[in-house]
Amino acid sequence: MKPILVHFVLCVCLITGPALAAESPRGTLPLDLSLEEAVLLGLRHNHELRIEQLEPVIAGAFERTERGEFDPELFGEVNFSEESVSETDRATQGQFDVEGKDAEAIVGLRQRLPTGTEVELTAGTDRSTSTRSPEQQSVRFGLTVTQQLLRGFGPAVGLASLRQARLDTLASVSELRGFAEALIANIETAYWELVLANESILVFQKSLEVAEAQLSDIETRIDVGQISEKEAAAARADVALAKQDLIDAESAQRVRRYELIRRIYPKLPLSATMNFRATTKPDVEAIAIPDAGERVRLALQSRPEIKEAEYRIQRGELETVVTRNGRLPELAFFVNLGKSGFATTFQESFREVDGPNYEARVGIQFSQSLGNRSARARDDIARATLRQSEEALANLRSLVRYDVLLALNELERAQKQMTASSNTRRYRQETFEAEQDRFEVGNATALEVSRTQRDLVESQIAEIEARVAYQLAKIQLYIAEGNLLDRRGLVVETAGM
Repeated sequence: MKPILVHFVLCVCLITGPALAAESPRGTLPLDLSLEEAVLLGLRHNHELRIEQLEPVIAGAFERTERGEFDPELFGEVNFSEESVSETDRATQGQFDVEGKDAEAIVGLRQRLPTGTEVELTAGTDRSTSTRSPEQQSVRFGLTVTQQLLRGFGPAVGLASLRQARLDTLASVSELRGFAEALIANIETAYWELVLANESILVFQKSLEVAEAQLSDIETRIDVGQISEKEAAAARADVALAKQDLIDAESAQRVRRYELIRRIYPKLPLSATMNFRATTKPDVEAIAIPDAGERVRLALQSRPEIKEAEYRIQRGELETVVTRNGRLPELAFFVNLGKSGFATTFQESFREVDGPNYEARVGIQFSQSLGNRSARARDDIARATLRQSEEALANLRSLVRYDVLLALNELERAQKQMTASSNTRRYRQETFEAEQDRFEVGNATALEVSRTQRDLVESQIAEIEARVAYQLAKIQLYIAEGNLLDRRGLVVETAGM
């Protein structure tokens, strides 16, 4: 079985627009950084993801270890012995010295099968010389078959450890998928928050320009005596407030920029952190709100944590099979067959294998721990653990339904807010322009113009926030459904499984 390799494959494209064409030079970011490029950079440089990618590799190694338990085993043994002893002649009662040498070689092949069967084939030769008897050569071929009849019987028990290791591998892949979805969601969230910060700066810069132009116009009109000096106070306050807002927005932008860089390129030099621009704009077109029942069914089938929990339950069920079988007595049936040849030379001993010399042994072995408390306790633990896992899965499914419903509700809210905030901004824009016209003809004060301008800025920021919130709501819905990777054209590919 080949080693398991886990990596991410870009199937088509990520989200919308062109994918990252080439690796950026070391220590730099593209000047124009799209959302797709940010995700790819995050997958390429995130250290935690690299750590998580090794978990299925480790689990796959354990799986191969369990599979190796059924590999045939070649064994052999060679030994030499020599002795010099004194013996007593039974007829004469006299003592005499006996010297002897013995050389033995055995080679064989044994294998344990998933059915609870152990098979062993052996071939051996023995050469014995002694001062008391002529040289003797012997050859033996043997076959031993041992079959478990109770404990360890059948493939359900024999393959349990291998199947458990396989489920551990699948569970680790699901865990990796869940981690990857969370990572991509965090990257996209950080990207959209940076977009929000960038757009907010543009609004505050425009607001400052308008406030400064308003102040300049008021000061000109004061100089020619058209309006009172007091009218300038509100305009100056607007300029000061716009500068305050711009300072805070620029600071927030730096924070959002650092947060995105931390997620996509942790080792990026500080000198390069200001060299890129987030170019992807939030969508303004609303999608149809999906059917709740259909989305819940999809989530129950796709969520990585549910798949992982299901694998863990299957593993627990296999564990109860093992522990239940472990409570049985050990009862084994065995057959030992052998064919031997004896002669005074090595070659002749092989010819004599066809002779009448043979051996056969059949029997049953039995053992049972009195009380069997350890096996019973292990079985009780396995059953209780399985029950816990089943209850946890039921609770997880309930939480998933709740997550999907909340995500759909947030998507609908964000969608409606996007339309409402756009209307509010448009009406406040018209109100601000109307107040400016009234101020020009002397029917409104600078304070009234200032108030409508602040309302306009507030509505502009709210409109941007609503669009970004809509993007974040879609991300959370895809996370709740468990298909964010699929929607981004990414798959977790495992080679060698």
